[in-house]
Amino acid sequence: MKLQQLRYIWEVAHHDLNVSATAQSLFTSQPGISKQIRLLEDELNVEIFARSGKHLTHVTPVGEVIIEQAGDILRKAESIKQIAQEFSDEKQGSLSIATTHTQARYTLPAVVSEFKSTYPDVALHMNQGTPAQIAELAAEGQVDFAIATEGMELFSDLVMMPCYRWNRAVVVPRDHPLTSVEQITLADVAAEPLVTYVFGFTGRSKLDDAFTAEGLTPNVVFTATDTDVIKTYVRLGLGIGIIAAMALDERDDDLVALDASHLFSLSVTHIGFRRGTFLRRYMYDFIRWFAPHLDQRMVRQAVACSTRAQREKLFASMRLPVR
Repeated sequence: MKLQQLRYIWEVAHHDLNVSATAQSLFTSQPGISKQIRLLEDELNVEIFARSGKHLTHVTPVGEVIIEQAGDILRKAESIKQIAQEFSDEKQGSLSIATTHTQARYTLPAVVSEFKSTYPDVALHMNQGTPAQIAELAAEGQVDFAIATEGMELFSDLVMMPCYRWNRAVVVPRDHPLTSVEQITLADVAAEPLVTYVFGFTGRSKLDDAFTAEGLTPNVVFTATDTDVIKTYVRLGLGIGIIAAMALDERDDDLVALDASHLFSLSVTHIGFRRGTFLRRYMYDFIRWFAPHLDQRMVRQAVACSTRAQREKLFASMRLPVR
């Protein structure tokens, strides 16, 4: 059994069983991959992939278990490489992050700027998606860090640490009647057509919980995962927007942000990684720049917690910043 063979079955399984696409991504030949998979199956005396002629049709039950184990082995092998690299050159490597559009667009630029200034030879990769997509990328080892607010139950296998709290703003065009209201209410908001986030995305659940608690049904006419898209359709007159307050800047001078902190409870953004991940110095620095209270000592304490409840207790008394 060779590490290369394990990589081949893992990659084929994650390229929709397309051996040709796998070969292209690994810069090798299709026959070479097929041969190595057959050799591995012969050695193990089981079929990892079911076939119809020369085509792979699905992963067998035993194949699913083998591929999962192969993923663990490949991740540990990568950790060994990172350990060696840390001691040979602590300022070279790569860092992959999965997060939402709001985080990537509005909270991470300053952190990325600091990171690239300090570590110019570390390749940085940003992946954007929904909480479910972020969790999947992290669970499969395709990214080092996951940054998310919603769906914490999806990240149960990760060491998730709280970074900061945030709330929402109602955004309207400058000539909208709500701009003359001293303090808007949920009833005011529910009476308007709403443009906001897709359910399960960027604090949307807190929004829905607030309306339900008041016995109100919001008139959601348009949803999107991208904050800038939401603002665009508010400008077009589709409705008023409810977005993360941090997602407004000087370029949005044609919109008015109405304070909604009294309407919705605060949300908490977390950063996390797979247990067993070897954190290099630049990884600790990235976490600290993103959330200054998460220094190396605190991160190690979080890793030492064996359960999510223990981690929550660790951070329970911590005063998180509000953005």
